[in-house]
Amino acid sequence: MGQTVTPTDEEVFFSKDELIVSKTDLKGRITYANRTFCNICGYSEAELLGAPHSIIRHPDMPRAVFKLLWDTLFDGREVFAYVKNLARSGAYYWVFAHVTPSFDQNKKIVAFHSNRRVPDPKIVATIAPVYAAVLQEERRHHNGQAELAAGFKMLGDFLQSKKMTYDEFIFSL
Repeated sequence: MGQTVTPTDEEVFFSKDELIVSKTDLKGRITYANRTFCNICGYSEAELLGAPHSIIRHPDMPRAVFKLLWDTLFDGREVFAYVKNLARSGAYYWVFAHVTPSFDQNKKIVAFHSNRRVPDPKIVATIAPVYAAVLQEERRHHNGQAELAAGFKMLGDFLQSKKMTYDEFIFSL
């Protein structure tokens, strides 16, 4: 699966009646992928199992959004996010994701569970320019650490200017 996927301008869709579902371990490796997930991303279940969830990460998504997502999850809280994903074909698809940590009987985080729904196109049209601006800021920097720090700061400053958390911003759209 070491192939490089070249993004295209083609968008793929799934039905409002469908949910994309996946589970990952603590390192983000896929441990479960439902049929809808396989169909929309273009990978078989066998190809996805054990692969990093980032296999579907679209290059238009700022790293800062994923840092926020992982920080929230490892803090033991659920997160809602709009995400642009990359299918094996190079096509893209937007999702409204609800990601939750899974706990063992001792309240220790042991895995993550994600349900993704069809997003409202009006909300995608609102969030996409925010993500593009953060991504542009990230790309101004030439090493991964500076890139991530700059994007995360810009995202934080944006949310602070709105006097909202990320979740509050997402649900205000």
